[in-house]
Amino acid sequence: MTESPHPLLPPGTAVLRLGEDEFTGGTVQVGGVDGADGVRICPAGPGIDALLRRLDGRRSERQVRGESAADGTPADVVDDVLGGLRAAGLVHDLTAADLLAVDPGPAAAARALPELPSAGARAGAGGRWRDRRQSAVVVDGATRVGTPLAAVLAASGVGRVHVRDRGSTLAAEAVVGGVAASDEGRPRSLAAADAVRRVSPLTELGPLPPGRSPDVVVLCRPWAALDPLTTALQREGTPHLVATVRGETGVVGPLVLPGSSSCLRCADAWRREDDPAWPRLATQLSAREPAHSGATVTCLLTALTAAVQVLAHLDGDATPAAVDATLEFRPPALLPRLRRWPRHPGCACSGPAGGAATGQHGQ
Repeated sequence: MTESPHPLLPPGTAVLRLGEDEFTGGTVQVGGVDGADGVRICPAGPGIDALLRRLDGRRSERQVRGESAADGTPADVVDDVLGGLRAAGLVHDLTAADLLAVDPGPAAAARALPELPSAGARAGAGGRWRDRRQSAVVVDGATRVGTPLAAVLAASGVGRVHVRDRGSTLAAEAVVGGVAASDEGRPRSLAAADAVRRVSPLTELGPLPPGRSPDVVVLCRPWAALDPLTTALQREGTPHLVATVRGETGVVGPLVLPGSSSCLRCADAWRREDDPAWPRLATQLSAREPAHSGATVTCLLTALTAAVQVLAHLDGDATPAAVDATLEFRPPALLPRLRRWPRHPGCACSGPAGGAATGQHGQ
């Protein structure tokens, strides 16, 4: 028997009356006030308001239909309303797996409710919230990008988010959603863990247990792509993403999916072709701790964009935009610039597709 979906009409959806009628109840408009599609229900009989309230994600469609029938709303009316709301993208179908993965307690449920639609509410996407809750992401670098990114991922349902960093917090590292000014002098890893805990108290924050590999590692130091760590990640088959600010420019990508995308060494090889002096420059860039840079809006935009890429990968969406590419944000406009970094034919990661897009890098 096919599992009955649990329809959710997000609580922030506008439900408005366009007219009253003592016999029909007039017309009710659901959504449609922000440029998105809306649905007008006419006639809106006395059971329509109750029907819409039942679309809370906790009841199955069978329960909604049964309770509405008990109130006098025919099953065909329920089906028509649900069909219209689904067609407009206003109702999101959760699965029992999603609901079971919501942390217990009213506070946890309240935090999860706004996140559930984006996590698993498309046709054929059952259990995405459960998958997020079972995922583990390592953020390497408690930077002005890394710590807010970790907090966003935790708040978005990722079950374990571990931020690793050996340094001490500096005053310049305070940022909205990240470490606070009062954290100055504390170990960065602890300050970052507190920032995550503030928005998601039940997220696992510790290192992964032995034998458990992260689903994604996010590299948040400015030139982490040059770190030997990336070679190990590639060898182990661990997906990894660059998310950082270099100078004043936010950079997200490439997202490396070992075996199916270009790697960070590919981008390094393209840079060497463009500038023979790059190896000498790269050595200097990676040899010293860079000064913290990037305006708050740049850091937060970079963190949010990185979160979108990580969640797209965890959710199993179509190829995220940062695969074989970087998204770059330069002030003052901060409009994204897409640069392609295809597989380099001289890199060991290149397979049959290696070099297929030669000449497109940096565009």
